[in-house]
Amino acid sequence: MFCAISGHVPEEPVVSRSSGHLFEKRLILKHLETDPRCPVTGEELSKDDLLDLQTNKAVKPRTAPASSIPGLLGLFQNEWDALMLESHNLKQNLHKLRQELSHALYQHDASCRVIARLIKERDEARSALAQATRAAPADMENGKRPAESEDAAQEAKRAKSGITSEAEALMTETSAKLSKSRKKRTIPEGTAGQDDIEALALASSHPLHKTTKGGINHIAICPFVAGSKLLATAGNDGTVQVFDGDKGQVVGELAGHSKRVNNVAFVGGPDALITASADSTVRMWKGGDESFECVHVCKEHSQDVQGLTLHPTGKFFISASADATWAFYDVDTADCMLKVSDSNVTAPYTCASFHPDGLILGTGGTDNAVRIWEVRSSKNVATFDTHTGPITSLSFSENGYYLATSATDGVKLWDLRKLKNFKTLTPYDSDTTSCCAFDSSGYWLAVGGGDARVYGVKQDWKVVKTLPDVPSKGVLSLAWGELAKTIAVGAADHSLRIYS
Repeated sequence: MFCAISGHVPEEPVVSRSSGHLFEKRLILKHLETDPRCPVTGEELSKDDLLDLQTNKAVKPRTAPASSIPGLLGLFQNEWDALMLESHNLKQNLHKLRQELSHALYQHDASCRVIARLIKERDEARSALAQATRAAPADMENGKRPAESEDAAQEAKRAKSGITSEAEALMTETSAKLSKSRKKRTIPEGTAGQDDIEALALASSHPLHKTTKGGINHIAICPFVAGSKLLATAGNDGTVQVFDGDKGQVVGELAGHSKRVNNVAFVGGPDALITASADSTVRMWKGGDESFECVHVCKEHSQDVQGLTLHPTGKFFISASADATWAFYDVDTADCMLKVSDSNVTAPYTCASFHPDGLILGTGGTDNAVRIWEVRSSKNVATFDTHTGPITSLSFSENGYYLATSATDGVKLWDLRKLKNFKTLTPYDSDTTSCCAFDSSGYWLAVGGGDARVYGVKQDWKVVKTLPDVPSKGVLSLAWGELAKTIAVGAADHSLRIYS
């Protein structure tokens, strides 16, 4: 008699009262724990339906090979060989599955890249179409552009009327208030100290612009929202990327310039910007819902526009161009009130910056000279010409007394009260010093070139920190965050680096 489940002679036989089938007791009890039915007939079956049978104990005969030690060794060898073959087959199947999975993942990744590229190209095409539609005259017919309208012609021919008396009064009033408050100013609580500067480390890195035309020429951090980490980067690819540090992603793109963008600044809030480009134009942008639209195109210059600086009131800005002129604009109307050229200046301007009080303008040029202008009268009141290379950037200290200028020969510090150079920094032996910037407290000066480093004003202009993980291509731009807690660094490799 054999067990209906195992097919072997049972050691403890039991029989079903209903079906009459014979089972090994331990097997049928284990089966009934999970399924209360007969495994053969499928009828209902319980432990009470099982009847124990009385049998004589039988000794199971051994197989012939297992009756001797050599036979047992042979059995073990056969089992081992079978186990090794099975293990080999499993390894082969695992390797095959891994290859198939790797191939599938590679195809998925390639598909995602292609989809992302197509989406980007689609968005760029849509943006270009929208800009072309806005730029095209409504009455263009037969592919020919009609003659310029009478209003546009009058606008182009309109002579610059100069800075209005209202603008001068506002600038004078603002300067008086800022100058008075600056004498009593206190450093905001929480401003970074030496320990904070020494602890600066790379917090994140973000590739923002196209790799084929890498390079971040300027960084502007939005100063209008307390605690905001919103910034804009001007790139060699002709776009401006608006980046949210809190979200860690790009939240807007300004595309419209036909050549590289040299400078960018926020105006009045996080949704308005101005940009200066190598296509000889200055553009004003308005944003909303993560999209920005060009609302004004200023074409006062005939060559590359390099410098861009916003007045402390936020109502005016100045652009400086390679055509050796600088222009004064009204932010609200985008009108150019004043365009200044000087017979003594023939070299292209490379940078420009307002003094913190707003009545003085500093410009730098390829003739190695830094010029100080009284904006209301548009007169050149001082010239610093001791640099031996073109000026790359300039930055006024918040205290209003110091001016830092960078050039191919290093950084020079000027005392505006005495109109003289009192300190020269030579951070690099062979690399050009591309940028410099004071923080809002005036205690720290950041310098970029072959690397990025921070000098301490109270530390007798010594290097307090050299920022790590800067690419070998060098630094093109940098900007301080709120309370000097962070530094944004733009490099020639199109990546934005945030140090905190």
